[in-house]
Amino acid sequence: MTTYERPFGRAYEDFTVGDVYRHWPGKTITEYDDHLFCMITMNHHPLHTNAWFAEHDTVQGRNVVVGNLVYSLALGMSVPDVSGSCIANLEVESLLHRSPTFHGDTIYAETRVLDAQPSKSKDDRGIVTVETKAFNQRGEEVCYFRRKLMVWKTVAAPARQFPYGDDVWD
Repeated sequence: MTTYERPFGRAYEDFTVGDVYRHWPGKTITEYDDHLFCMITMNHHPLHTNAWFAEHDTVQGRNVVVGNLVYSLALGMSVPDVSGSCIANLEVESLLHRSPTFHGDTIYAETRVLDAQPSKSKDDRGIVTVETKAFNQRGEEVCYFRRKLMVWKTVAAPARQFPYGDDVWD
């Protein structure tokens, strides 16, 4: 019998400058997703929550998905491929919203490794810089961000643990 463990994030040595991770799957943003995110984060701007206002008083003429939801989705999509096992997200160096996202748009994301340096203060970790782009179903770039994360080196990474034993199939 073979047991397969899905990778979740990467160790320092797994990052190669120039590598690109295509995150899967995409996510279609519904009106409900947008309104819930707006209410949870207390962003009550009518551009996001009032169809009449958006139609009559905005440049876009319809509701626009709140930008932090688009960013959060792209960031979340990157976690299994990039930061799922990191020690810490250190910094978001830049965040750009390139085009509006609308209810019903589907977001996809890709991340590229820009830099990987060993930590100057601790031998068991490194600092990785990545950039992520989010696209809609028409291939238009809607969001871009660059961030730094601290990751374990392979020899220091804690082993994945489960709250049960290896004998569950015996």
